[in-house]
Amino acid sequence: MKLRTYLWLANGISTGFIILSLLFSYNRMLLTFDVVVWLSIVTLLSAAVSTIIYYYSTKPVLSSIERVTEQSRRIAEGQFLTDVELSGPREVQQLAEQFNHMSARLHESFEQIRTSEVSRRELVENVSHDLRTPLASIRSFVEALQDNVVRDEETFRRYLATIALETSRLSGMIEDLFQLSRLQAGAEKFEPIPYHLEDLIIETLQSHDLQMEEKKLRVTVDIPEHLPNISLVPIQIKRVLGNFLQNAIRYSPVEGKLHIQVEPSADGDYVEVSLVDEGEGISENETELVFERFYRADKSRSREKGGAGLGLAIAKSLVELHGGTIGVDSQLGAGSRFWFRLLS
Repeated sequence: MKLRTYLWLANGISTGFIILSLLFSYNRMLLTFDVVVWLSIVTLLSAAVSTIIYYYSTKPVLSSIERVTEQSRRIAEGQFLTDVELSGPREVQQLAEQFNHMSARLHESFEQIRTSEVSRRELVENVSHDLRTPLASIRSFVEALQDNVVRDEETFRRYLATIALETSRLSGMIEDLFQLSRLQAGAEKFEPIPYHLEDLIIETLQSHDLQMEEKKLRVTVDIPEHLPNISLVPIQIKRVLGNFLQNAIRYSPVEGKLHIQVEPSADGDYVEVSLVDEGEGISENETELVFERFYRADKSRSREKGGAGLGLAIAKSLVELHGGTIGVDSQLGAGSRFWFRLLS
């Protein structure tokens, strides 16, 4: 039964009750016949007037309810972009406003689901490709050894070294995937302690010393005196520094220069660590995208140079886990400046 029918029915019942009361009063000799007739006429006229008033007063309410109902049908069909008009009584307007808010939230949620689904498909494709490459290499070298294609010891050792290298690369990629998954699920342990940033920088440089020597890179470090201890998880921030340094080594030219700088903010709220290289640089529209998982500015050259596209995504998650920020300033052909900031 519709709302208007309910209201009319309530109006009719109240009118009928009044008339029955008049008849009861006449039956009990409480009212004369003429008075009962006049009162009945007045009651019927009042009922007619109230019916008209009911009709016009409920019209905007019913129209608003019909609009909400129509919008509900559209939402059920996946259409979220049309808002319900805010009209009618205040309570109905509040209902329409809340409904519009709900519709916007649903639209946002569905867009996030679509984006997540696209990201999931891209993740599966990228993981499949990046895992398939070392696996195919390992398989081909193993088959060559099994088929006795390799005769001399030097080639045999070279094949084994390549298998070991590809196995290490595969293991590192799987570990990166696990760590990124833990970070995004909020399962990564976070137990910060006061630590010297200069110690982390020295340790990171020492662990990459051989790679820098192979490319004859020159490194300068600028760290101010009396730098305060920063509350951090050493192994996690060392991972961030290591990723910055690996990328800089990978893309820097032979005999290039690297510059690491640690600089506290003027108000002392944070400390910024930056690494400047002389690599190929990144276009302006890709500087935000490089921190997405599996993103490569140049996919073909990145795969040739061994980048899986996970390191910067992990670095971003680790820095944000510390409440900090991370970014890059770069131009094509002018090198890059990767930086992150940690709260003091």
